[in-house]
Amino acid sequence: MTLGTLPPFATVEPKQMVATVKIIPFAAPEAAVAHCIEAAASDGPLLRVAPFVPRSVGLVQTRLPGLKESILDKTRQVTEGRLAALGCRLVFEERCGHATGELASTIRDALGQGIDILLIHGASAILDRRDVIPAAIIAAGGSIDHFGMPVDPGNLLLLGHVAERVVLGLPGCARSPKVNGFDWVLERLVAGLPVGSAEIMRMGCGGLLAEIPSRPLPRAEAKPAEQRPAAKPAGPRIGALLLAAGESRRMGGPNKLLAEIDGTPMVAHVARRLLASRARPIIAVLGNQADAVDAALGKLPVERVRNPEFAGGLSTSLKRGIAALPPDLEGALICLGDMPLISGRHIDRLIAAFNPLEGRAIIVPTRRGKRGNPVLWSKRFFPEMAELAGDVGAKHLIGEHAELVAEVEMDDDAILVDIDTPEALAALRERKKPVVEAAC
Repeated sequence: MTLGTLPPFATVEPKQMVATVKIIPFAAPEAAVAHCIEAAASDGPLLRVAPFVPRSVGLVQTRLPGLKESILDKTRQVTEGRLAALGCRLVFEERCGHATGELASTIRDALGQGIDILLIHGASAILDRRDVIPAAIIAAGGSIDHFGMPVDPGNLLLLGHVAERVVLGLPGCARSPKVNGFDWVLERLVAGLPVGSAEIMRMGCGGLLAEIPSRPLPRAEAKPAEQRPAAKPAGPRIGALLLAAGESRRMGGPNKLLAEIDGTPMVAHVARRLLASRARPIIAVLGNQADAVDAALGKLPVERVRNPEFAGGLSTSLKRGIAALPPDLEGALICLGDMPLISGRHIDRLIAAFNPLEGRAIIVPTRRGKRGNPVLWSKRFFPEMAELAGDVGAKHLIGEHAELVAEVEMDDDAILVDIDTPEALAALRERKKPVVEAAC
């Protein structure tokens, strides 16, 4: 006797076939048949259909400067459609600032409206359990049950509870109607099935949603094994451009990139910070006093390209750098050579948030809501960068593609500190001066 079923936890409709049973007349030992019957009946029914039960759902969306209201409006529409397909309704939506205290207060108010499930869409991706959304859940008197899931897209989902109500911190891909890990969790919650750490971790089996109809990847296009490239390292392959061609006009003459900080030229200081990150390769674009800047970089494993048109502005250096990037990169950080406080830790936090499939194609660091540098760009924007002209960077592309921007809050001001003037350089040196405490 054979029993074939749909995959576990598949969504079904009335009168849809969910299993087939076939009996083929062969002789078998009676003991073996008895053992099979016992196994089939030992843990409840072999098949069960759990009906969707209408739930009342609330939605909270957080804001950061620069996030368009139209994106939040679209997110609400997508969420309403997702819930309606499961027989649920969105009872209310609230919007608040992307700050722990304000969000915690909004969560408490939301749960007072008698909802079953609270969904939270953050303006910035959840990167760890100390981020704004999990911190706000704790501050509201709740707990974090699980963070992260082995389903792609949908990795950065957070499951928690406040006052025995389910609270979900959603991944960026949940702004899209395409199927993602959030759908799997939501369906089980609506059906009254248990969802905890164990259940979420088991979703990794079949969790690569790469060839579902909403995100096709035809097998016919797959290459034979002998034509496939060598295995790539885990995580996205991200490079970095170190823009070091400027004329330092606001410094009043000297090339600021050659100014020493703790005995090291500023450009080498920044290059070392980049080398401490996961980004590879690091490509420095040289222009003004190219030989001197090259010498300042010394033997650091940083590739160099020269921009003879550096006087034409920042766009010329971007073009040279983009053209020098390897074709197999998934994205690149654009780092200014006058930001010596940036560390490998900052860079790696940006890379960790990068996932174009989940709508995180431009990763912008922030500090207390203010945007800084460096910015991580998906390769899809390289052609647009190559068309820039004059003394402008790619900042305007952030506004034009706001729906693809993810902001990552940093824990210090390094992303906001660039050295443009003699006063800024003096302040930096004073800031880094060791304090000697005398014993009396």
